[in-house]
Amino acid sequence: MSKTKKNEFRPNDFVVYPAHGVGKIVSIEEQEVAGMSLELFVISFEKDKMTLRVPTHKATDVGMRSLSSPDVVAHAMKTLKGKAKVKKAMWSRRAQEYEQKINSGDLIAIAEVVRDLHRADDQREQSYSERQLYEAALERLTREIAAVAGNDENAAAKEIGEVLVGRAA
Repeated sequence: MSKTKKNEFRPNDFVVYPAHGVGKIVSIEEQEVAGMSLELFVISFEKDKMTLRVPTHKATDVGMRSLSSPDVVAHAMKTLKGKAKVKKAMWSRRAQEYEQKINSGDLIAIAEVVRDLHRADDQREQSYSERQLYEAALERLTREIAAVAGNDENAAAKEIGEVLVGRAA
């Protein structure tokens, strides 16, 4: 069973780890933990200066996945164009839901958070926590779109910005 999952990811592949976003598999290494030999994916998150080790047999269980397909990216961009859906629930409840969507690793859910929290220049100021969530979601979205397109993050950020500004007009 673990053989099929193990071969799904290879060194130099870009992957999405739900809690951290896009990373690159640097290598697959063996390590002895508590007397047992474990095979681990070594994932580097360049921007965060972080390295993560994930047991190969647990990769899919923790939600690690390959980059989204261009179709999913197109759907996410279409989601951004939609009208913001802000529930009337208390901010703490909405913030929790946004956090869950960001950490789900689902590109469409992340795009929904960006869409819902985006503020045009003429709209009221965001609170600190709103801005933090918005920036976290925007960063995850930008990194994955850049990785899928093979662009740099600036080009992806510009594309997302144009979609968001175009929506407001």
